[in-house]
Amino acid sequence: MAFDEGLAERVRDLTGDDGRVRERKMFGGLAFLYDGNMACGIVGDELMVRVGPGGWADALTQPHTREMDFTGKSMKGMVYVAVEGFAEDEDLRSWVDRGMTFARTFPAK
Repeated sequence: MAFDEGLAERVRDLTGDDGRVRERKMFGGLAFLYDGNMACGIVGDELMVRVGPGGWADALTQPHTREMDFTGKSMKGMVYVAVEGFAEDEDLRSWVDRGMTFARTFPAK
């Protein structure tokens, strides 16, 4: 599956020159990892965000989100955000920050 390269560039702009953020092809798209821990990614034209089990229910109350069900089974702690949910730069920043914040709770791999 291809991923939206324009969205990837927008996420890269947000992560800047932070050497702890790396990219990796995963889930048929592109994932952004903080110290080796997945924070967010792109599958097709949707953003996937790792919000963690504690932030999952709240994330699903936000507009344009749905459960990540990549394997056909809901992946608790992960959400998809449709294009409308990150069309504005501040909305994208909020989602990327949310994923990065959760990824920082883990030790570096």
